Amino acid sequence: MSEITPDLVRHLGVLARIQLSDEEVDRLTGQLDVIVDNIAKVSQVATPDVVATSHPIPMQNIFRADEVGDTLTREQALSNAPDAADGRFRVTAILGEEQ
Repeated sequence: MSEITPDLVRHLGVLARIQLSDEEVDRLTGQLDVIVDNIAKVSQVATPDVVATSHPIPMQNIFRADEVGDTLTREQALSNAPDAADGRFRVTAILGEEQ
């Protein structure tokens, strides 16, 4: 028995504020029904002894140690700036803001 009906698709369209034609309702009813059936098939196969995975190959993050290194001084960072003021980069106003 199909879980997705044309009335359900129309209701979902109303909730999503999408106006659907009758042809779109018919097409989406079939497409959504196939999706629900495929999810049901996967649910039958997914048993507690099958480990859930997001990737077919085990992956791990590679992190480096967070160590303080040589950094630029404020003067060095601002030395090539087109415009600087009060120890900061100076940029033009955006979004109509006045300075």
